[in-house]
Amino acid sequence: MGLIDIILIGIGLSMDAFAVSICKGLKMKQIDLRQSFVIALFFGGFQAFMPFAGYILSVQFVKYITMYSHWVAFALLFIIGMNMIHEAVKNEEEEEYGRAVLDLKELTGLAVATSIDALAVGVSFGTMGDKLQLSLALTVTIIGIITFIVSVMGVFIGNIFGSRYRAKAEIFGGILLVCIGIKVVLEHYL
Repeated sequence: MGLIDIILIGIGLSMDAFAVSICKGLKMKQIDLRQSFVIALFFGGFQAFMPFAGYILSVQFVKYITMYSHWVAFALLFIIGMNMIHEAVKNEEEEEYGRAVLDLKELTGLAVATSIDALAVGVSFGTMGDKLQLSLALTVTIIGIITFIVSVMGVFIGNIFGSRYRAKAEIFGGILLVCIGIKVVLEHYL
């Protein structure tokens, strides 16, 4: 597995983080570079760490990890998505808009939920032996950087739509998170 394969894996793994980053951008009144980078750092960091952790856990624990990971991801995404919908419907005051984007507990939950599949990828790396042509450190760094870049793009895209259609966009973002959670569970069983 060479550089092109790792880049494609990184892009594939970053898609959930991209969708969630769009949701985070929806909440911003105007784009905040610091917040955008913190969000991207969380997602990129977890996407880099999880394959490393999966590699370390490797084959012995794969059946235990994959047995429940989809339910953990679903629960986190469902709770956070429903909370977004509730906040949008609750019609919070305008001055609150844009301030709750960096709730670190929520951001950690989202980063874990969107990177659980990267844990399984890391387990597969551990079973490859010599077929993994790049070092593990370089592999997870590439995945993390790709996710970071894609997440920043997601925040910007979300902000463009969120500034125009705030309440509807936030409801849509919450529904999107719940749908991603359902997709994770369905993919496990299909």
